[in-house]
Amino acid sequence: MINRKATAIWKGTGKEGTGTISTQSTVLENTQYSFNTRFADGKGTNPEELVAAAHAGCFAMKLSFELNAAGFTADELNATATISLDPAQGKIVKSAIELKAQVPGISAEQFAQVADKAKKECPISQLLNTEITLNAELV
Repeated sequence: MINRKATAIWKGTGKEGTGTISTQSTVLENTQYSFNTRFADGKGTNPEELVAAAHAGCFAMKLSFELNAAGFTADELNATATISLDPAQGKIVKSAIELKAQVPGISAEQFAQVADKAKKECPISQLLNTEITLNAELV
């Protein structure tokens, strides 16, 4: 079992309050977040941005493993995840992954199969209870 943790501290009301997020690795340490960083364009981070980073990173790494298992090594996997939060529903409604990949020797069909498998099987995809789309392009 591998355990990772992060801590959030919030002070004040939901709209006027402020918070900080810190991670076990200290990559984030007392990183500011607030209503404005979540629902407007304030300076700092927000939970959805962090989920997007986790999903993009998890997917790219899982795809690398799947490519290796199929006999290929990527020169580069450039994955961007966009998390869509619907404030009216108060929930994440979608994670859209955009991928540009440089994988020598792989056919478009093989690539599509391996990328789809990685999309379904990366641990963050399995965690998210939402629609997950993938637009994958070999470049």
